[in-house]
Amino acid sequence: MNTQTYIDSGILELYVAGALTAKENEEVYNMMLKHPEVTQEVLAIETAVLKLTKEVAPKNRVISFETILSKLRNSNNNDAKIIALNKPKNNWFTYTGWAATILLAAGLLWTINEKNNLESEINTVQTEKEFFENRVNTINTDLAETKTLLNALRAKDIITIPLAGQAVYPEAYAKAYWDKESNTVYLDLQGLPEPPEGKVYQAWSLTLNPLTPTSLGTIDNFKSNENKIFKLTNANESQAFGITLEPAGGSASPTLEQLYTLGALQS
Repeated sequence: MNTQTYIDSGILELYVAGALTAKENEEVYNMMLKHPEVTQEVLAIETAVLKLTKEVAPKNRVISFETILSKLRNSNNNDAKIIALNKPKNNWFTYTGWAATILLAAGLLWTINEKNNLESEINTVQTEKEFFENRVNTINTDLAETKTLLNALRAKDIITIPLAGQAVYPEAYAKAYWDKESNTVYLDLQGLPEPPEGKVYQAWSLTLNPLTPTSLGTIDNFKSNENKIFKLTNANESQAFGITLEPAGGSASPTLEQLYTLGALQS
């Protein structure tokens, strides 16, 4: 078989499409090494297929055999050198070549689609990874804060004061943990109802004789604090603690009609 007959056989199209066996691929490769015209034909086929894929992929979703055949024939007519042969071409080999080209074009389209899908999956995995990393960091921070809080509440010299519910809400209860050394009081307000819109709880330090209230501050993050334990500064010589419900922003003096809990230190 001479070189031109080999080129016309359609085996080069199958080679480009990746449809040959390992032995056949080796045969084509050896022919390319021996005959530069075979190499040129392989390059021409690859160029035509890539050009065809660009033209028909995104714009024309419906790809017919006639469309591809027409474009390849036009490409061959414009770019390839026509050599007249005395012996007519074998139609079977020719159509096999076109079929291989179609397979290659379809394969390229499938590869592009798979690449896009893979990139999308990678982005999704990366987003999920960042979410879980942030979640783990948040959990670790919460655990560290909880450990610090437990250590403070279990300190040897901390003073515990139960705060009982009052007339406005008898079911209410709370507890104060006062660390006089660090001037810190921890208020466990788990037993208080959620304040209505526009209202906040306000903590008070009290001296009893005469009765003198001193504000320790408002509990502005009551809703968002899940464990309902709040840390406040208290440098007063407190004899009792109380919790009232006040307008947002707090009050200069406690609204006694809205006193929810009250408790005194044991003498």
